[in-house]
Amino acid sequence: MILDVNKPHKLIKVSSEASFIAFFLGIGLLTVSCSSPEKEAAQAQPERQGATPVDVAIARTGSLQAQLEYTGTSAPFRIVSVRSQVEGKLLDLKLDVGDSAKIGQIVGQLDDALLLTALNQATSELAALKSEIARATTQVSNARALVEQARLEVVQATNDATRQDKLLKEGAIALQSAEQARTEARTATQALRAATEQVRTEQQAVAAAQGRFSAQQAVVAQAKERRSYAQLKSPITGIVTEKVTEPGNLVQPGGEVLKIGDFSRVKVVVQVSELELAKIAVGQSVQVRLDAFPNESLIGRVARISPTADATARLVPVEVVIPNGGGKIGSGLLARVNFQSSVQQRVVVPQTAFQGTGGDSSSQNPKSKIQNNQTLFVVRDVGGKPTVTARSVRLGSRADGKVEILSGLQPGESYVVQSGKPLKDGETVRLSILSEKT
Repeated sequence: MILDVNKPHKLIKVSSEASFIAFFLGIGLLTVSCSSPEKEAAQAQPERQGATPVDVAIARTGSLQAQLEYTGTSAPFRIVSVRSQVEGKLLDLKLDVGDSAKIGQIVGQLDDALLLTALNQATSELAALKSEIARATTQVSNARALVEQARLEVVQATNDATRQDKLLKEGAIALQSAEQARTEARTATQALRAATEQVRTEQQAVAAAQGRFSAQQAVVAQAKERRSYAQLKSPITGIVTEKVTEPGNLVQPGGEVLKIGDFSRVKVVVQVSELELAKIAVGQSVQVRLDAFPNESLIGRVARISPTADATARLVPVEVVIPNGGGKIGSGLLARVNFQSSVQQRVVVPQTAFQGTGGDSSSQNPKSKIQNNQTLFVVRDVGGKPTVTARSVRLGSRADGKVEILSGLQPGESYVVQSGKPLKDGETVRLSILSEKT
């Protein structure tokens, strides 16, 4: 570049104008760069302040009907005591508390020495009576033989007397001989009668001996049965709930040894108010929950309702029976009995979820069944922002500030319980700290 030494002032003027322009450009850029974040923040602030705060809840099922729930304690369906029927020393117990027993199973043994002695004595007497019957039978046979002999003698004597009478008529013999023959015939007849009576006497002796024999047979059978009582047997199938005595103790007739519970079914007795008794009937299905099994719901039935109420508390005992096929339900567990097990579960929401006068049902009967349509706002995530959608739902019963939803809202959906101001369909909202999270 060639500088013209004759035009120095023009060069200086150009340089001053360039410097001035560069200065103002720098200030402008600095101003723009400094004001951009503030402007963006200012623009975002109204957006955050403009979102309506709302309380959001998750739809769940429930019932508005009063739940008749009472507490009781589980117990075996029945408890049977194993008792001794004879006196004796308890030698052995084969079961302890918690052990299972089958019907007819031997659970204990008594000392049967005295019972065995009594049985042997009765058996000996029975054998003696059997011999007596044999002797009496022999006597009957002998008496019958004598009867037959006497009958033959009667025949012979009668024939002799007849011949003697004939000879007497012919004059062949003296009268004395004929009379003697007739006397012998009468004597033979009397001997026959005596022999026949002896047969009857001997037969009666046999019958008496047979009666004593039969009676002694009963004594022997009784002695055998009494000896069998020395073996203690379970009267039912169940579980031992209590051991009343210990081996070595003397047990009296009727004395308890064990208690066995039938756990095939379990019963729960609850005290029900007389005011609720009309809602309960024998055979009614009920829902039972045990604190020991919180995740399980059992179905039982009302077995009986006591005819007698507590005169002071006005409570009536109601017995509920629960099937216990697996045998896992024991005795003494806390049970909660709900007599409204058949109530249909529906989505229940608070009345504050409905905006406008249409959702205000405070003036209506709390338990009315009027069904009408109302608008409810469902919350959804649209573009990462919570947005409400107006939805028409059909209402059912109302009670205690809550409303049943018959249709239009499913369990698990999020809905607006309360908002800071009236909402519009498609409006972006801001969830409050009280909102439930899905």
